[in-house]
Amino acid sequence: MLSWMVWTTPVAVFFAAVVVMLIGMTIWETRTPTLMRKGFLPIATTRGDRLFIGLMCAAWINLAWVGLGEKIQSWLQLAEEPSIWISAGASALVLLLIMRRG
Repeated sequence: MLSWMVWTTPVAVFFAAVVVMLIGMTIWETRTPTLMRKGFLPIATTRGDRLFIGLMCAAWINLAWVGLGEKIQSWLQLAEEPSIWISAGASALVLLLIMRRG
């Protein structure tokens, strides 16, 4: 059924993290309903809005990293493409920034 997708460790970790975040946000929302607030984003957002925006940014960062991997390798004259874990860490930091300050 899922044989068309390459299930590497980073992919599995990403999807597991998304599931954990959605479960956590659901529990958090039932305990303390969210209020709209304005951060550095140009719109007033709720926690769910910020999670969605943060996940989209994380996906774009990871896609850009994968797409530019060979170019980064040649620019920095590396023996192999840089690890996907670097983009996963950058994505996590961007997501945390958006959730906290967005």
